[in-house]
Amino acid sequence: MRFVTMDDRVRRTDPRPAQSRAKVVAAAADLLRAAGPSAVTVESVIGAAEVSRATFYRHFASTTEVVAAAFGVVVPAAPAPPPMGSVRDRLTALALSQARLFAEVPASTTFLAWLSLGAGLDETYGARGEDPDRVEQRTLRERVADQYLWPFDEVLSSADAVELLGQVDRITAMALIIGPLAMGRLSTLPTFDYEAIARAAVDGFLATHSRD
Repeated sequence: MRFVTMDDRVRRTDPRPAQSRAKVVAAAADLLRAAGPSAVTVESVIGAAEVSRATFYRHFASTTEVVAAAFGVVVPAAPAPPPMGSVRDRLTALALSQARLFAEVPASTTFLAWLSLGAGLDETYGARGEDPDRVEQRTLRERVADQYLWPFDEVLSSADAVELLGQVDRITAMALIIGPLAMGRLSTLPTFDYEAIARAAVDGFLATHSRD
């Protein structure tokens, strides 16, 4: 049996580790907003956060981890679909909400682009274990699921959607509806009409997947 020591009690009640971690993440988030993931280096973060290198590595094993934690601050929560309405109306509302994120919040697109370059990131994030204080331990693939897939689950798993469409693959639905919006952001076309494209994407998806 291991007895609880005074050192154990101090570690549990000492707010300084949480405060120093928050400073590191906040500094990384500011750098991410200002200049993208490439600006988030160990040197830039510890300089902006005014912490030591040892403090940085006490919380994060690499810049990959701190960038992921910073994205957790920068990328907004996924918009929830409306609880009522037809399948078309709910999907359209969801697509329009996502379109506004792509149009107005560049971090959403930057996040996806960064994720697509990250070979081995799942292994990095799976290595930490289930420490609830380390939000960066969640795989980036899980974050994408939270951000983009669960709203589609809400709509496509409803009884009226199943009746209209049957069992639809969520990845396919997201790719067909959200994919054109991401392309618009990446293209940087000044005349790209996010609202019109969002509505067209939903109509196209329903036209090709409806069982009627």
